[in-house]
Amino acid sequence: MSKKRPVAVALAGALCLVTAACADSSTDQDGATGDKASAAAAKSGYPAILENCGVSEKFTKAPGRVVVMNGASVAEVSTLLSLGLGDRVVANQQSYGMSEVPGRAKAIKALPNGKVKLNDAYDIPREAMIGLRPDLVLSTTSYGFDEKNGFATRDQLKEVGAHTYVSPQGCDQDTSKMTVADSYTLLRDMGKIFNVRDRAEQLIAASEKHIAEISAKVKGEKQPKVMVLFSNMAMGGNDFSSVVAKGIYNDILAKAGGSNAFASASKTSFADLSKEKVAATDVDALVVIGYNDPNPAAYAKKLLKEFPQWPAAKNNTYVALSDSMYLGPSNDLAVEKIAKALHPDKF
Repeated sequence: MSKKRPVAVALAGALCLVTAACADSSTDQDGATGDKASAAAAKSGYPAILENCGVSEKFTKAPGRVVVMNGASVAEVSTLLSLGLGDRVVANQQSYGMSEVPGRAKAIKALPNGKVKLNDAYDIPREAMIGLRPDLVLSTTSYGFDEKNGFATRDQLKEVGAHTYVSPQGCDQDTSKMTVADSYTLLRDMGKIFNVRDRAEQLIAASEKHIAEISAKVKGEKQPKVMVLFSNMAMGGNDFSSVVAKGIYNDILAKAGGSNAFASASKTSFADLSKEKVAATDVDALVVIGYNDPNPAAYAKKLLKEFPQWPAAKNNTYVALSDSMYLGPSNDLAVEKIAKALHPDKF
């Protein structure tokens, strides 16, 4: 999400002992040896094959030179860090400047950025991308591989030995159907690519358990109407153009015992609303998402003062969040914080 959103961002042979192709070559001489090689391949986790947005990616080893494109997200870099894979990143362009996970923002800031000059879309242009010599490039949506926008395509990256990956729901750049389950898919896919499946499943299980515990506490309660928006951000022509209408945000709200006050305002992820429309809607609570905004809470307080007729203003009910409200490994933290704000008597 940008302040003025232009988006809306040869060593396989060394693994001869664990690849199916090498195993096949040994079966001519000794079938038992071929069986052992196949078993070794299964144990190693490679080859790992992913079907991703119509592209088949076959990994014969864990990537070691990963480039993370901006994509107005921290989903991919946060997922890598949560899996202990920060040392694989040679260039990261993702940052929200803050996080609900202690130490996460600092860890993201410490990653190398590749020292590249970004293009007008605030992301890595084709020539710079090729120069980074990646073996895996991660993009939030297919936009990051669109040649028309000056990016390296998936085919061009394949020609220089780089795998590519588009995150869940990003194939057609429409994230309106995204849910928390997509965050788990991203974790599982990275677990498969880097052969850290057990770690990915542990994170997923812990998140599911945490969310289930929170949801159980607010089950059956009246669902307050919540306005979710990004602070100090313009993405359209109206006064309120960064208001969330659909997507993972709504799934998180539902799990926290709330509902989106503007769910019907748009068929896409965001609604471009007038001040009059916002003023005429009952808002029981605010969730303000800070994207490189050092004080989203101040923006929330400003809105509550601007619309004193809202129940949210009368009760001073708001939550300031960042990365936990979007695709990524920490959605359970958003569920908890929102649930506590909406249903304080249940905690």
